[in-house]
Amino acid sequence: MKNANHGAIDNAQLISIIERIEKLNEDTAAIAADIKEVYNEAKSAGYDPKYIRQMIRLRKLDPDELTKMYRDALGL
Repeated sequence: MKNANHGAIDNAQLISIIERIEKLNEDTAAIAADIKEVYNEAKSAGYDPKYIRQMIRLRKLDPDELTKMYRDALGL
């Protein structure tokens, strides 16, 4: 999308966009560290993180996709 000022850069807007992206990247890194900590906690409690990840993937699936997966597994 072309800017209304025909190629001129709005410095304040660009800086704002970059700073917001940097903040979101920091937040993402912090969340990833928190998730890793929870997996370590689960492992310490005797749970296998591999299976926890599988359950999380399954829970993310659309119910129709999950049904299809089971139907395919049963050859229906």
